[in-house]
Amino acid sequence: MATSRRDKADSYTLRAHREGYPARSVYKLEEINSAHHLIKPGDRVLDVGAAPGSWTLYVHRELIKGKGKIVSCDLNPLRLDPVPPTVVEITGDAFSREIRARLIEEGPYECIISDAAPMTTGNRTVDTTRSEYLAEQVVLLAQEQLAAHGNLVIKIFQGGGQEAVLKLMRGMFAKAKAFKPKACRDDSFEIYLIGLDKKA
Repeated sequence: MATSRRDKADSYTLRAHREGYPARSVYKLEEINSAHHLIKPGDRVLDVGAAPGSWTLYVHRELIKGKGKIVSCDLNPLRLDPVPPTVVEITGDAFSREIRARLIEEGPYECIISDAAPMTTGNRTVDTTRSEYLAEQVVLLAQEQLAAHGNLVIKIFQGGGQEAVLKLMRGMFAKAKAFKPKACRDDSFEIYLIGLDKKA
């Protein structure tokens, strides 16, 4: 049976293991934040689709410096042991009425981050459509729960629909753009949409 390149640990995967992160995706957030300065010490951050927890752990260790709060929401529990003291873990659907109410209680947020991806089928048209819907739901969550002048980053699969999501974001933020970190795999069709300075 042929071995996929994704079955082999690349330099980012090996580095994540060395540094104690559950997944290599941490270095995408590192690069995004380095370029766009999304999060600062003391911020309240909402991580949507947080499991296994690499983005949450990076925000805790490197960005809020123990002075803020991270609300991490996912259908699955975080794989962090222990869960950092700055983290409020919520297991459930961030877009459900019950969980949204809990998120509102913990907010508003200076930044919302989302590396969430839908369950994939292998059919690119289906997968990109699902990803676009998920990204739109995160944008709607940001409309409701992101503080004025706050920032947003969301993952989306490229398939044409990202332009509609960017258009929606440009109505909300002083600046919105697409960004592909170097840490993304060469064969990946994911990109990140970044909204800076939410309009009051």
